[in-house]
Amino acid sequence: MRRVRDAVATRVVGQEQAIEDVLVAFLARGHALIEGVPGTAKTLLVRAIASAMDVRFSRIQFTPDLMPADVTGVALYRDPTRGFEFQPGPVFTDLLLADEINRAPAKTQSALLEAMSERQVTADGKRHPLDELFTVLATQNPVEHEGTFPLPEAQLDRFLLKIVIGYPSQQAELEMLALHESGFDPDRGGQAIVPAVISAAEARDCRALVDQVRVAPEIREYIAAVTRATREDPALLLGASPRASVALQRAARAAAVLEGRDYVVPDDVKVRATAVLRHRVSLAPELEVEGRSSDDVIATVLARIAAPA
Repeated sequence: MRRVRDAVATRVVGQEQAIEDVLVAFLARGHALIEGVPGTAKTLLVRAIASAMDVRFSRIQFTPDLMPADVTGVALYRDPTRGFEFQPGPVFTDLLLADEINRAPAKTQSALLEAMSERQVTADGKRHPLDELFTVLATQNPVEHEGTFPLPEAQLDRFLLKIVIGYPSQQAELEMLALHESGFDPDRGGQAIVPAVISAAEARDCRALVDQVRVAPEIREYIAAVTRATREDPALLLGASPRASVALQRAARAAAVLEGRDYVVPDDVKVRATAVLRHRVSLAPELEVEGRSSDDVIATVLARIAAPA
């Protein structure tokens, strides 16, 4: 997984934290929502990770007229002897890029809900299981609201992490310009973003390691204290649910694997807490008017609660 991280970083310059967060979500068998303004390499990031891990990759460009069957698949009539047969949709893959997911109506967005939560698709009363590696990496634009539909709360909660990508530093932007000058063009058809550095089988093995990571009782108490504090904070209308506690522990265990450890340390929890919690809490309206964000409140909570030694 470190090889994957390093390979992707040669193409997605200046977004090291976002790369690690996506890999943590993948290792933890979770899904990630990636938010950023256009041109900040959200799509490139997902394509590069799929290329580096040599897994099956599909992309769905979400639009207002996209139908649920365009995502999950449809039953087609073949002939009188075969009758109707299910034709799998693009959701039947390992890594699914749901590009601009908030441009589709709620009905289509919800078509992903069963796939994300149960890793299966039910069509005409029949269950169609998805692959063990199935992971949704969705993108959305936070500044353009015309023609968009807010994600339902139930679907937001299915994303293990919400990753916010900002502008790169000046040095990173200069490196990016040099990379493109040398001939790299992610939009050129047939060009591999990065060479594969691990196989799909190795990716499965890496995921299995997460289940072997130990979490000490004091770390579990720390995780619970953080999520419970969000429920009592007056700055938040809605605090994090118990599912958020489970998600934070999963993310911390995956982060430990990425660092080559079989045990969780407090920093694994601290570093991932914001990405795990920011889309699971609701800010009080008066704080929104003041320009504060849920990230600010989560940072205050983390500063207030003492981490175990």
